[in-house]
Amino acid sequence: MKNNLIPVANPLAQFNAHETEIRNAMERVVKSGRYILGPEVDDFENEFASFLGARFAVGVASGTDALLLALKAAGVAPGDEVITVSHSAVATVAAIELAGAVPVFSDIDHATRCINPVKIPSLVSDRTKVVLPVHIYGQPAPMPEILAIAQRLGLKVVEDCAQAHGAEINGRKVGTFGDASAFSFYPTKNLGALGDGGAVVTNSPELAAKIRYLREYGWQERYVSAIPGGNSRLDELQAAILRAKLPHLSVDNERRRNIAARYAAAIKGTELRAPSEITGTLHAMHLFVVESGERDELQQFLHEAGIGSAIHYPLAIHRQPAYREKIRGWEDLSITDELYGRILTLPLYPEMTDGEVEMVCKTLGRWTDTNKRTRSIR
Repeated sequence: MKNNLIPVANPLAQFNAHETEIRNAMERVVKSGRYILGPEVDDFENEFASFLGARFAVGVASGTDALLLALKAAGVAPGDEVITVSHSAVATVAAIELAGAVPVFSDIDHATRCINPVKIPSLVSDRTKVVLPVHIYGQPAPMPEILAIAQRLGLKVVEDCAQAHGAEINGRKVGTFGDASAFSFYPTKNLGALGDGGAVVTNSPELAAKIRYLREYGWQERYVSAIPGGNSRLDELQAAILRAKLPHLSVDNERRRNIAARYAAAIKGTELRAPSEITGTLHAMHLFVVESGERDELQQFLHEAGIGSAIHYPLAIHRQPAYREKIRGWEDLSITDELYGRILTLPLYPEMTDGEVEMVCKTLGRWTDTNKRTRSIR
């Protein structure tokens, strides 16, 4: 067994890579005396919106809050239904329920691992208000198809972009397709803070204004609540850190894709399945998730070779104790259920050395050779 595994993600390595810029940004905030909703948040919101090609970004306290406030701003009320997927972080469903709404599960497409648009119409009821696609692992969901269905059925669309900073469809970045979208800046994300943080992105001035009210007690003027709201503010320190890292995001994403391409080449023609290449999309490669019929054995093999791995996620949401058999649609998730017995996440972050990448590739090759010999003996 190895004690010093190559980790699946390494936010410390990213801090080290941009340490001078991050420390300068932090010092700038500390010396400014302005720590909540100041110029750093304003500038980051403008810069992030510009990066995405959107009109507005509103910084909030976390990715979960971003989803919650996006849903509320989109008009979701208690008892409304939101169609989404069970193949996601629990935060997706948690945000829906925090809004007082009712999640409904659609199955996924095997190629994209994202929501299957074909499944959406049969799940719509007279209470359905929103479709919430998740760009899982950084793979864009099929937004043109989803938008066409939503428009035909009179539904709004909120994108979960927590893992998809910089992903694209036909040159257009995800997060700019729906009525609103939610991003997370958790430290391991492609664009990560040194703590929690999130943003809601929209092209609607009305939605942007409502989100700004909702994130701070419903204030339209200080200490005067025009609507009920809460406290979900992106602080100045995290905004400054994100500003320092944002200019590097495109280069970092390209490095992620280069590493992913090397992994895909290493397992081509084997029983391991790499993420699919979907025509017209640019994967953000937040996570490189393979599929294997011997997932647990592969994970142990990698561990013994000094390579970390993870399972995103150990259980689909509809199989977790808090939600088991409680959410409409759970009975018809065969593709989701099949996927969860096969997925394994390999190390992938921009600061990986070429030597570490090669070590992963060679270990995958040894695993394949070992499996072939085992099968021949059988």
